[in-house]
Amino acid sequence: MPLCIPALIRKMESVFTLTEDERQVLETLPMQVMVIKDDQDIVRMGDRPSRSCLILSGFAATYKVTAGGKRQIVSFAIAGDIPDLQSLHLKTLDTSIATISTCRVGFIQHEALRDICLRYPRIGAALWRETLIDAAIFREWVMNVGQREAYQRMAHVLCELLVRLRAVGLAEDHACDLPITQAEFADALGITTVHVNRVLQQMRADGLIVSKGTQIKIPDWDKLKQAGEFDPAYLHLESDQAA
Repeated sequence: MPLCIPALIRKMESVFTLTEDERQVLETLPMQVMVIKDDQDIVRMGDRPSRSCLILSGFAATYKVTAGGKRQIVSFAIAGDIPDLQSLHLKTLDTSIATISTCRVGFIQHEALRDICLRYPRIGAALWRETLIDAAIFREWVMNVGQREAYQRMAHVLCELLVRLRAVGLAEDHACDLPITQAEFADALGITTVHVNRVLQQMRADGLIVSKGTQIKIPDWDKLKQAGEFDPAYLHLESDQAA
């Protein structure tokens, strides 16, 4: 597939069946493709971008930083995501986006996106739907960090990542590659790196996860969902993707 965007195609086709013209326009999206190493900003808060970034491969994170320099990750981005799509309508970014692993990123000019949305209304509606799902994820993360204990927070985020990766064909059954460091999990969960380490050790002891390097496997999916109070409804996926 041109420009390696099967994840974006798959996300679109979970909502509706693409026509040949719609598929063609997505497969030939005009974009500047760049490889960005891990731990690098893609865009920064305060930027006034004229383009949006499509994650073609790798993992990224949307984050904010306090005046004292503490980072709060507010969502993770995977292949097929356009984490700054709101910049199509909001002139100034209020968050930053950084790579977690080495990423291939496709930068799409806003002018091209607007043209596609006008010529292909269903694609425009699907992109708007994606921004609404992003907002739903942000709300769920507020609940996660604000009202759940650390063990539940970790279980919930692991469930979310696995479901989202599986939805775009990047996870098999209940196993996936997850190159997120303990420090990055700490920034996402609002706890210390030491606490993350303890939580992961306890989850292994409880039989919730098996990990080797960046590979993670969930031996008991129902038990992990229960531990994290995870209900995938906020991801608005097809039922078979969220199972």
